Parts: sequence; structure tokens; C-alpha cells
Amino acid sequence: MTAPPTAATAPAHGGGAWRLVRAELRRRVSLQVAAAVIVLFALMAAAAPLISSLGGWGPEEFDKSAVDPYLGGLPLGPLGGVSAEHWLGVEPVTGRDLFARVVHGAQVSLLIAFAATAIVVLAGTTAGIAAGYFGGRADAVLSRLMDLTMSFPSLIFMIAMMSVARDVNRILLMVLVIGLFGWPGVARVVRGQTLSLKHREYVDAARVGGAGPWRILARDILPGVAGPVIAYTTLLVPGMIATEAALSYLGVGVRPPTPSWGQMIAESVAYYDTDPMYFLVPSFCLFLTVLAFTLLGDALRDVLDPRGSRS
Repeated sequence: MTAPPTAATAPAHGGGAWRLVRAELRRRVSLQVAAAVIVLFALMAAAAPLISSLGGWGPEEFDKSAVDPYLGGLPLGPLGGVSAEHWLGVEPVTGRDLFARVVHGAQVSLLIAFAATAIVVLAGTTAGIAAGYFGGRADAVLSRLMDLTMSFPSLIFMIAMMSVARDVNRILLMVLVIGLFGWPGVARVVRGQTLSLKHREYVDAARVGGAGPWRILARDILPGVAGPVIAYTTLLVPGMIATEAALSYLGVGVRPPTPSWGQMIAESVAYYDTDPMYFLVPSFCLFLTVLAFTLLGDALRDVLDPRGSRS
């Protein structure tokens, strides 16, 4: 008597894969918590103006009455100025509401991460399918381009590019620069999957039946690579969030007064011993989001790409 298929052994195709995903979510409490955290922060980012208005303060409003000018601008009250008026306290010196800054910082950080991930996945999937299916010169050119991009010192280039390009939309520039160096990883995964699918019986049958290459790619190849791409995408998001935070922490990311979590962490370093809440709140939000996406991505990879997760 054979055992029922599990997330690690069952083939991940079509609706069966998503049934396994739902079963995995029901089975593992950690995944339910991770999914809830992701939904919470996504809703918070989408409705940032509305949510921050509940606290009565905007992200750029100063409240000088909440800080002590005789103590270097440290917040008045316990835990960094936590009160009924300022739910998470205030920033030192400026008195800006920390709750409003964190909520709007989620919007900026997640917007950059999601947009950069979308560019990476779109470019990587297109290049990987083209290289794997058409082969020959197309495969050679695209594979060398992948190798060249992956061997380039991306972080140094990002810092240099963000430092030089001053009078541009910083959010758009960060999305483009981060996306520029992220696509080869997706392309390699998709290329490998496409190479394994292009000689399957149903693909050969479609080819013999007179289907053109674009029809085969859309109807036969793309659905076959969708599972690994979705799993890989979920694992890409936390890396994109961390990259944005790192660039903002280094001072070449989002410019003040526009808030982002990385920028807030960078500004709070000078106050971590006198006002630890200023450092802990954005750091905890960043940690929770990255951890939640990582847990969910690992689970999706186990279900949708079990062979890749064991390699």
C-alpha cells in the first residue's frame, strides 16, 4: 500500500500543486503566522495614508512639544515618548510620529521590493525561456550575459549609481538598479526547467501538430516553469527588501523626508543607547517581514519545486 503524496514527494502541477500549498498552510502554524504577517504589512503599505491618519499625525509633521530641547531633543516620556498621542513614540530632535513614519516606510520599502521583484521575474523568465527553448546562438548570448551580470560587483555599482544620480526619482532609480542585477538567478532556474520540458512528449506532440514556437511557449512551457518561478519569487522579495534597506542605511537610497525602514534604522543608530525604541521599531518590522517571506518562500519551494529544494 503506497503512502499518500506529500509536499516533498508529490508532483507539483496545476491545481494539485495549490491543493498541496493549502494543505501545507493548514498543517504548519508557522506558515499561517508568516502569511498573516505578510498580509498585514501589505495592507498597511497599501493603506498607509489612511492608517497613519488614525494616529492623528503625518509622517513629516513635527511635534516639538514631544521632545526635550534641554536633553538634545530626546523624546519626553517613557519608551521613546510612547503615549496616547504618539502610539510608538517619536523621533528624537524632530518629534515626528514614529507610527506614521513606520507605516509610510512600509509603503516605500515594499513598493521598491515588489516592483524590483516584478522586473527581475519578468526579465529572468523571458530570458530563461528563450535561452532554454531556442538554444544555439540565443542560448550562448543570453548565458554569457547572465554570467557577466552575475560576476559584476553589483553592490558597488548600486552605491556609485545612486550617489551620482542625484536629481532623479530615487524610488524609480532604486527599482531599476536593483532589478538590473537580479534577473540572472531567475533566468538560470527557468532555463534549466525549459531544457527539461522542451523534449517532453506533449511538447513534441504539439510541435508535430503544427503549433508554432510562441504557442508552445505560452501553452506548454510557461505553465511548466510557473511553479518554480512562483517559489523563487517569494524568496526574492526578502532579498529585495534587505537590499533597499541596506542602500538606504548607507545613505544612497531614499532621501529624507521620505521614510523607509532602512533610512530610519540608519538615523536611529546614533540614539540606540538613549532611545532604543527608535531603533527597535523599524528593525523589528524589517525583521518580521523578511522572516515571513523567507518561511513562506521555503514552503512554496518545497511544494512547487521539490527537486530544486533537494538540490
